[in-house]
Amino acid sequence: MIDRFEPCRHFCRINRLEFGEADFVALCDILKVSDVIRTSAWKTYEKVSSVVGSLEAYIKKKEIWGICIFIASVDLDEITFTFTELLKSIGLSACTFFQLLKHMDRNMDTISTNVDSTVSRLQKKYEVLLALYRKFERISDELNSMLVQKISWITFLLAKGKVLQMEDDLVISFQLLLCVLDYFIKLAPPALLKEPYKSAVNTVSINVSTRTPRRGQNRSTRTSKQTDTDTKVIEVLCKEHDCNLDEVKNVYFTSFIPFLNSVGIVASNGLPEVETLSRQYEEVYLKNKDIDARLFLDHDETLQPDHIDGCLQLERTPRKSNPDEEFNLILPQTPVRAAMNTIQQLMMILNSATDKPSETLISYFNNCTVNPEEGIRKRVEDLGHIFKEQFAKAVGQGCAEIGSQRYKLGVRLYYRVMESMLKSEEERLSVHNFSKLLNNNDFHTSLLACAVEVVMATYGRNASQSDGTSAETDLSFPWILNVFDLKAFDFYKVIESFIKAEPSLTREMIKHLERCEHRIMESLAWQSDSPLFDLIKQSKEREGQVDQPEPTCTLNLPLQHNHTAADLYLSPVRSPKKKGSTVHLNCTPPTDAQLAVTPQTQKPQKSTSLSLFYKKVYRLAYLRLNTLCFRLLSEHPELEHLIWTLFQHTLQNEYELMRDRHLDQIMMCSMYGICKVKNIDLRFKIIVSAYKELTNTSQETFKRVLIREGQYDSIIVFYNLVFMQKLKTNILQYASNRPPTLSPIPHIPRSPYKFSNSPLRVPAGNNIYISPLKSPYKVSEGLLSPTKMTPRSRILVSIGETFGTSEKFQKINQMVCSSDRQLKRSAEVSSAPKPLKRLRFDIEGQDEADGSKHLPGESKFQQKLAEMTSTRTRMQKQKLNDGTDTSASEEK
Repeated sequence: MIDRFEPCRHFCRINRLEFGEADFVALCDILKVSDVIRTSAWKTYEKVSSVVGSLEAYIKKKEIWGICIFIASVDLDEITFTFTELLKSIGLSACTFFQLLKHMDRNMDTISTNVDSTVSRLQKKYEVLLALYRKFERISDELNSMLVQKISWITFLLAKGKVLQMEDDLVISFQLLLCVLDYFIKLAPPALLKEPYKSAVNTVSINVSTRTPRRGQNRSTRTSKQTDTDTKVIEVLCKEHDCNLDEVKNVYFTSFIPFLNSVGIVASNGLPEVETLSRQYEEVYLKNKDIDARLFLDHDETLQPDHIDGCLQLERTPRKSNPDEEFNLILPQTPVRAAMNTIQQLMMILNSATDKPSETLISYFNNCTVNPEEGIRKRVEDLGHIFKEQFAKAVGQGCAEIGSQRYKLGVRLYYRVMESMLKSEEERLSVHNFSKLLNNNDFHTSLLACAVEVVMATYGRNASQSDGTSAETDLSFPWILNVFDLKAFDFYKVIESFIKAEPSLTREMIKHLERCEHRIMESLAWQSDSPLFDLIKQSKEREGQVDQPEPTCTLNLPLQHNHTAADLYLSPVRSPKKKGSTVHLNCTPPTDAQLAVTPQTQKPQKSTSLSLFYKKVYRLAYLRLNTLCFRLLSEHPELEHLIWTLFQHTLQNEYELMRDRHLDQIMMCSMYGICKVKNIDLRFKIIVSAYKELTNTSQETFKRVLIREGQYDSIIVFYNLVFMQKLKTNILQYASNRPPTLSPIPHIPRSPYKFSNSPLRVPAGNNIYISPLKSPYKVSEGLLSPTKMTPRSRILVSIGETFGTSEKFQKINQMVCSSDRQLKRSAEVSSAPKPLKRLRFDIEGQDEADGSKHLPGESKFQQKLAEMTSTRTRMQKQKLNDGTDTSASEEK
């Protein structure tokens, strides 16, 4: 025992005596950390100081020490302080803390996956709280009472902590905030309120005065009855902030009222005591050891966003001094407003849909050899119970009904997309009997899961996202796969057909589903229990070990997107012997899962789903490799083809290396192996550093790689013990005079998911974009409804539209001229002039890159418009050519 603790005593004794380092000991004493944490934190600090010597030039030692203490405490699961206490003790804001931690990890691998997930949770919670407080500030301005504002915010924090287990849910948190505001607005004297809340409260007061007494009712019944009739204020709140009234009422009655009863808040007692609420919240805060959100009321520096690169940038909705005043400057939407708008877009799609099969669907069911209706309804009901239970388990038991609401929206979308798919198949094949497809359990479970995922992602928007995509939460994909007990490989089969069948999906939701597809191809489909491995094995047996899941000769051919979900779920199918023959959806070919019992005398049939999967995997793999090579091997472009050949060979012939691993792990090992055999000095640390800068990457990919069953280690250990041992002979061939035959480079098409109205930025155009002319109205469910333009889209220039006032022309002209002046100034300062970064406009064979071919009398704005018009014309021609090429290839 003495030997064990002697290093700690020695360490503390030395640091108390050394000049300056006594501050480290003092910081540890303030945070009450143990000697074990002190030792680990100091070792981390020494490592950081030796690797990143310049860090202390602009970061105080105390700040680095605090971050190192945080890392050690999380890693050793011994946290004796709250996150707010840490920030105050080292004088940092939350935003700066997250940035410094990221900076330290970028320069040296100090962050474990455990620390990374802890910081991610803290950051998401901070972002949600900041977005909600800014919204709260704006709404509470209607209350001329600081006391009521303070009570409302602390009550909301207490409710959020007790009701929600998943506190980074922005939508439910905002709905809960509206419930709190409704409660205290009704308690506030009308003289303290502004319109429209003052009129709403007066209406409530009149209704209350005309009621008969209810002395015989208990407190819970009185509260429920009162709130059931006094909905005028909550209606106004929902209308003002584009929130669904039914959803907010659901939160009110199923979560907020039980919370009020549990903490003893009764309307008849007036406003609750601030001290009592604050004391109850402090218990929750100290238990979670995270952020003291009461400090938002004091505008505490630890919770203020910093204006540094890469940090959280939450835009605020501009305040109007005059309600009728129109602002010239339109800022981006606030996170809450953006989330509400996204939900409204989904509601517009589902307004006319029902949570039961339509008459058209029932007619399709009746045309089947075996009517699937009963099975479909039972499946929907059974999965609904499971979903509700799992949602409540993840979010909070009081939120079970919220889960039911979201599931019902998913069911509506499920029936709507199913009907659209069947109509398309009927037109394509001229058949009416879809018995085989509609009685396929995997098809229905996958289609329903995809519909529910769209709903969950719509509601799962995070506070820091400006692009509308969904952030990682406990309910993020692949959560739905676990709830429905669905294999990722089966889910992938429905994604592309789902997008094609629902044209009203937003761009953000299409991108989300495409990202789900990528995650399946990267890792989820390669898990041990995936049906993918059996399909690959059976594919190898088709031609006696010489067949491939997808022949390499097809790699450089365009990927055809004329398959449907029916083709994939009813595969494998025999290739048609003559052109034009089709596969009837009522025939009974064996499914992928049934191949295992195929007699040995009968040749296994080719799997369409496997072939398409490999085609997509190859293209995704090459795109990621190409990006990484561009960052690391720009001086050795010839190596990219060699690396790709090794990479593709591994996926095709050594596919077992992908079992429970990630596509990017094989990519990084392939790059390292080729560079090693070609004597190029490229270390894994450099590869990993560049990899971290790619989009949609996780530290766990290179820090936690499967070595053998139950054992995980870093990417370097995996390369040495597994990858290199398996592929040593193949890798060494690249050093010989007769290297392996190079694999064809995959043909990289545009995304099959069309974004026809996406604006494109003009380089050096100073935020000038071009986009196809859009009608100010869109057709939704057969009705004309005004297109709701976002603040971002309002500042885009669209050729063909009227610009309005002359001031707008002048502003755009100033932007263009200032861009040119900046370029000229940079050219004058530099001794060697740099080429201007502009689009190359090909007008009648002339290169317009330098802009010298314009007429001398044209203004800068006219030149820019001419360039934009030319680009638009060129894009349209290219689009027509692409369509012609695709049609020609399909005819062949």
